[in-house]
Amino acid sequence: MWTIALANETKQSGPAVIAVNPGSLLGSKMVTEGFGIAGSDLNIGADILVRSALSDDFANASGKYFDNDAGEFNDPHSDTQHQGKVKAVVDTIEEIIKNK
Repeated sequence: MWTIALANETKQSGPAVIAVNPGSLLGSKMVTEGFGIAGSDLNIGADILVRSALSDDFANASGKYFDNDAGEFNDPHSDTQHQGKVKAVVDTIEEIIKNK
């Protein structure tokens, strides 16, 4: 939700803002402790984040969602289309940031 809001704010003059699912159940401490499994190689997530920052494939993708599990851009959760929910999330994030 925040990605879409930021992309709308910066679409004329700012950088591309893209939501990326780096991959499910990557081998982080959170996955190990939360699910009791080693998880997949963390480089999977690192590689897609580097690619999204540097590749021409993402140059015109501002406001989109890339699902690395599927290996493609996909529709985000349907709640991202609900303006009231988007506003609530964005307002909360901005309030947290303001207070830090």
